[in-house]
Amino acid sequence: MNVTRSTAQGTETSDHPRRTPLTRERIIEAALHVMDEEGLESVTMRRIGRELGVEAMSLYGHDANHVAGKDDILDGICERVMAEFEFPEPGRDWAETCRRAARSWRRLLKAHPDVMRLFAEERGPVRSVESMRPMEFALRLFREVGLSDRDTAQAFHAFGGYIQGFVIMEQGSIAGGISEGHLDRHKEVATELPDEFSALRAIHPHWAECDPDDEFDFGLDLLIRGVLERVRSQTPDL
Repeated sequence: MNVTRSTAQGTETSDHPRRTPLTRERIIEAALHVMDEEGLESVTMRRIGRELGVEAMSLYGHDANHVAGKDDILDGICERVMAEFEFPEPGRDWAETCRRAARSWRRLLKAHPDVMRLFAEERGPVRSVESMRPMEFALRLFREVGLSDRDTAQAFHAFGGYIQGFVIMEQGSIAGGISEGHLDRHKEVATELPDEFSALRAIHPHWAECDPDDEFDFGLDLLIRGVLERVRSQTPDL
């Protein structure tokens, strides 16, 4: 009679040990989990293997159930993260659709902040059609409002840079930390500054009033107004 027990890898019997099949999807999910919990530096073949309960060499292969190596895993992480992008429903209000798309991108980056380092590295062209859909959505959005193709490219970079920069600020808090201790230290430094720092002294009390969501929307509205003004100024009077 076989004795059955449950394990992290699946169900085993004393006569026929069985594990959940090792698939490319499981490997990528494990790698993403390691990156989110421990940082990009921890994403190694050995660490991923330990996460899955297998030897690192078990991850390699040339079929659909394995990966070619670490670079393949990093590409897979990018594709997996991009698949989380929540596309806003198109509406009559272009500005609101743009806001929803930007908020969706911010949520995605906050959930996986280290993926920005992967995006920043020169890893070659994106090979997954699915992972390019968010970019296609954004580019169409800018073109549909009336921007030229050249301006669309620049607007894409401006919005992308703002959103990524804002998420980095949220993670590290350049000036917007709102913990009591953080604000007390800022107040202490501000009161000791020479008179020439009049602007910093005047603005300092408002740091505590800054809500991250409101701050994000404030900057986003400035960008959106810039796009709409750009379109208006280049549209010939009829």
